[in-house]
Amino acid sequence: MLKDFEKHCQSTHLSSICAQLVDLSTLAFGVNNGNIPKWEGAIIDIERNELGNVSFKHPYISIDTNIKPDEMMQSLKKLMPWRKGPYQIGDLNLDSEWRGDMKWDRLKKSIKPLQGKTVLDVGSGNGYFTYLMAMQGAEIAIGIEPFLLFNFQFQAIRTLMSSPPNAYVLPLKLEQVPQEPLFDTVFSMGVLYHQKNHILHLQQLRDVMQEGGELILETLIINQEHGDQIIPKNRYARMRNVWCLPSIDTLHMWLEQAGFKNIKLIDVTKTTPEEQQATHWIGDNTQSIKDFLDPNDENLTIEGLPAPKRAIFICQK
Repeated sequence: MLKDFEKHCQSTHLSSICAQLVDLSTLAFGVNNGNIPKWEGAIIDIERNELGNVSFKHPYISIDTNIKPDEMMQSLKKLMPWRKGPYQIGDLNLDSEWRGDMKWDRLKKSIKPLQGKTVLDVGSGNGYFTYLMAMQGAEIAIGIEPFLLFNFQFQAIRTLMSSPPNAYVLPLKLEQVPQEPLFDTVFSMGVLYHQKNHILHLQQLRDVMQEGGELILETLIINQEHGDQIIPKNRYARMRNVWCLPSIDTLHMWLEQAGFKNIKLIDVTKTTPEEQQATHWIGDNTQSIKDFLDPNDENLTIEGLPAPKRAIFICQK
């Protein structure tokens, strides 16, 4: 996949950073991780299967193939948990924890057209959204995701495509991407609340954007009645590393402080069990949103904090 990425990347105006991204990705894949042989074995098994055409058949990124579902399920389950999706491979429905199509539906009509654009998807997971960005006509869509498992999931899905879209996922963090103004559109979805330094994250997003480029930011927020921000003492909805939950006004101020303009709030949606659910693709005993809320009050988390609600902002550099 890295060879394909480098070849494609060199033909875009990202050519100045391609070699650096490939070198950093090669190092990341070379770490000592005891799960890698299992994940690589799953990819080898999947590579033996028939390829198919890819399309978006709501809610699935769908690959048209005659693969036997039982055989494919055995290979794909070696790569669990599947958080982002859903995918459809022949007659097999890979129903991930998150219904990514619901988030995409909330933003797709408000963003600038991606046709011919260079796009960065920060915290891309297994690339569900990165694929959709490429399928919207992006010249190249690059997802960055430091968790290796999700990179192998991306490779597993891509391996089955006869003509993959212009999408790639690299095992990198945002701070490893050269701070050059090269991207037309940058997505940061479900990332900001995991950052200890939220302003630094926003500034790094801005630094990699072209002048006039567009940022799509999706993150957890709280209602103003709960104050300007909440800093969870331990976990939030049983999630680790949730550092800050801002109000909408606070988040707007952060974006202004980071140098963004034309800041627009396009959506606020409470997370529901329809959008986030436990499925057998994340493990038989794995919990999801229903287990993270107060059983006596769905407006509170199990820790007594406001239940998850997410906002989408769009702004320009």
